[in-house]
Amino acid sequence: MNEVEFKADPKVAILGAGAIGQLLYHQLSAAGTCPYFITRKETLSKQTLTFTSLENKVSDSEAQLLSSATQLHSDDQLASTLAGTELIIVCVKAYQVRSAIDAILSRLPKQCHILLLHNGMGPHLEVAKQLSTQGLSVGTTSQGALKLAPWHIQQTGSGSTQFGHVSGSKLPETLKALLLNAITHSQWCDPILPLLWQKLAINAVINPLTAIEQCRNGDLAAPHYQTMQGKIISELVEVAHADGVELDKLVLTNRIDEVIKLTANNFSSMHQDVANKRQTEIEAISGYIIKRAAIHGLTSEANQQLFEQVKVLESRYLS
Repeated sequence: MNEVEFKADPKVAILGAGAIGQLLYHQLSAAGTCPYFITRKETLSKQTLTFTSLENKVSDSEAQLLSSATQLHSDDQLASTLAGTELIIVCVKAYQVRSAIDAILSRLPKQCHILLLHNGMGPHLEVAKQLSTQGLSVGTTSQGALKLAPWHIQQTGSGSTQFGHVSGSKLPETLKALLLNAITHSQWCDPILPLLWQKLAINAVINPLTAIEQCRNGDLAAPHYQTMQGKIISELVEVAHADGVELDKLVLTNRIDEVIKLTANNFSSMHQDVANKRQTEIEAISGYIIKRAAIHGLTSEANQQLFEQVKVLESRYLS
């Protein structure tokens, strides 16, 4: 096992220490930039993280943890550290983004850039309204990571990652280069919203259907799912068009079929959320399509149906 020397770099923070947040930490650290974590709970100031690579090589590193709850105390270490922070990568669930940003908003320096990385769409619209001088970018990733323990992750797939600018000041070229150098198979895409809509189409089909049917992704290749899949995509393409994004239904259909085949043995994140009685990201997936459709006076019956079915599943275990 290799030990990585602890050397926090206050330029970059990761808000959210889930599997993807920890994966980005290890990738950035390996490239020479050691970020610190912003967590919701008051925790130890340092934490040993264990990383198992795709090649099953295991390494340990020590990360700095700062709590967003420290503003309740006179000694606000997060505020002083944030003063020199240039980039915050937000890796929480879509439904947690607003509250996570709220917890640090008053302490954000003017030059700090926010990068959102989560499933679905929607939070970027809320966060853009919250920010004053800070820039906002969003990203999407198909990298795979699994939590073996709270602070031990295993990379399960290389995947690709795309980032792009949304609003406010643009990410400085030095930070852009830092991200693209550290994260394998990553690229900067402007405009980014068409890519997010394409990813949303995949999520809008696979996530709710596998959660409702309690099946693996590959089961959706069965003929009896094709009609519903077609309706979901048709509605999404129409809503995206009204939002100024042009998508091709046939291209999307073929891409979704490809993802279903490539991930046939996998369980979707929403399937896992329901199986483990957790809140899902349905609001940022089907819910986003429904909201945008309503704004443009369009119908979204298929997505509405799936949204309501997932909400029924959630209601059985969420108080």
